[in-house]
Amino acid sequence: MSAESVTCQRPVLRRRLQSCRNDASEVDVAVIGSGAGGGPLAFWRSRAGLQVLVVDKGPDYHRGDYGHDELFAALNPSFLLPSVRRDPHVLVTVGQITKASRSNFGWIASCVGGGTAHMGGAFYRLHPDDFRLRARFGEFEETVDWPYSYDDLEPYYGIAEREIGVSGAGGTNPYEGPRSSEYPMPPLANLAFATRFDAACRHLGLHPFPTPRAVNSIPYNGRPACEYCAFCAGYGCHVGARGSTQEALLPRAVGTRRCEVRSGAMVREVTVGADRRATGCLYVDDLGVIHRVRARVVCVCCSAVESARLLLLSTSPAFPNGLANGTGLVGRHLQFHIGSYGRGECRSADVFGLSRTRGLLLRSLADFYFMPSGATVYPKGGLHRFELEAVHPIAVAQHIALEGNAPVWGHALKRRLWEHFHESRTVRFEVFQDFVPNNRTFVELDPEVTDQWGLPVARIHLSDLDHHSAAGKWLTERGLEVLEAVGARDAASAGIGVTTSVMAHGTCRGGTDPRTSVVNAFCQAQEVPNLFVVDGSFMPTSGGAPSTLTILANSFRTADWILANRRSF
Repeated sequence: MSAESVTCQRPVLRRRLQSCRNDASEVDVAVIGSGAGGGPLAFWRSRAGLQVLVVDKGPDYHRGDYGHDELFAALNPSFLLPSVRRDPHVLVTVGQITKASRSNFGWIASCVGGGTAHMGGAFYRLHPDDFRLRARFGEFEETVDWPYSYDDLEPYYGIAEREIGVSGAGGTNPYEGPRSSEYPMPPLANLAFATRFDAACRHLGLHPFPTPRAVNSIPYNGRPACEYCAFCAGYGCHVGARGSTQEALLPRAVGTRRCEVRSGAMVREVTVGADRRATGCLYVDDLGVIHRVRARVVCVCCSAVESARLLLLSTSPAFPNGLANGTGLVGRHLQFHIGSYGRGECRSADVFGLSRTRGLLLRSLADFYFMPSGATVYPKGGLHRFELEAVHPIAVAQHIALEGNAPVWGHALKRRLWEHFHESRTVRFEVFQDFVPNNRTFVELDPEVTDQWGLPVARIHLSDLDHHSAAGKWLTERGLEVLEAVGARDAASAGIGVTTSVMAHGTCRGGTDPRTSVVNAFCQAQEVPNLFVVDGSFMPTSGGAPSTLTILANSFRTADWILANRRSF
């Protein structure tokens, strides 16, 4: 980076900003964000010989910082997510008589590795028709086709599975698109109960398959195998078996000696020159010192909400409404993730057999990825993922005490806790559903609320469609049929058509027409040739599966394209 003093335009803020001078050389590529979008870019391009600087606003945790402590997680909500007091989002729910409220809705993570540091790691590929929903089903809300096909992304799905480390069994999902490579690891160990589960599904005419996971089933790439601790989603991995970018990609990028990762670096602006090209970025460190980064190529990878916010914050005479926002589309077409859930109780003897060996129930169904005509107004379904509910004592006790029409306490609570922990196990399912893009769900800068540095925060407008709950109801019924066939008792819904923000998409939609898209098929900004937006922002539709693998694969694809065209930047 080049040395330069930066004058703050807001001299008095909640935390004091200071100008500084910093001696360093210009880098080839600046990557803003280190999660599923930024990690592959940093690794692939530093390995190819480019000088890369990764900046991330969150801390850089290590394995020893992660633990199996529910109390710590409850008392330290800003460990993985930012503080609502210092770095909020503002949520406005369309159609509800509620005031806009501060929230961490839309925040995926704030740490090196991003959301991959605490993901559950269910790594499915999208279905080939996810890339052409409008072509298959016609016009519905703001749904459009992708600027490329499944076949274009397929080789990079294989690269992402190999480099991150995914355990699974290729060819067992009959509805999956063609594969050119096998998973690099066999599936994680399943309990014998999985055999009973598979038989029940096949009796119903369904096609169960092992859930692919970004978790090592065997030692892989210098990282150990899973310990089956059951503290996965929402927790960091204390042994490094999960394939986060923090574990699987960034250390290898740094190992090339051509990549540096700077944590605690909050980027406040992507800078541009008189030629309307990106010149780098400004970031604020934990002490309030502002640094200027100079780079030939700038990649914004902060998550769909925060990437849009950063572009909108980056105003200049050339881009008065925000960087790459001449069409006014930055922040539009925002999508999240829709989930529906169910659960039932099985006897421990049925689940574990004669011994309590370590293992999991990792089973998925794609039979209802598309629904029959007439089920809802839009026949897009989703994936079912079945698992044993994690035995987290505090969460389980709270659930048992509060389920039903009245709180349970005293002897009755003790009896139910004993039954749960010693006599039964909960089998649960989650349905991953598309969040249909619509013109009422978008992100903009909040006109009043600012973060700890005085910068406007993201204001999220959220509109749920009737289709989300209608599809969720139909898909939940199918999941409950499976639980009943397996022999679970008291099978019931645990939520239908719930909007969650663990994945976000669409605010810088990819496309071939500069008038209707923010980036092209390679995530290159239509208006700024050396600016790339590489995270869920580019996704025109969210898909009926977790999007992390798709974001990783797309990032590897983008990295290859940048390398092939680097002389033009």
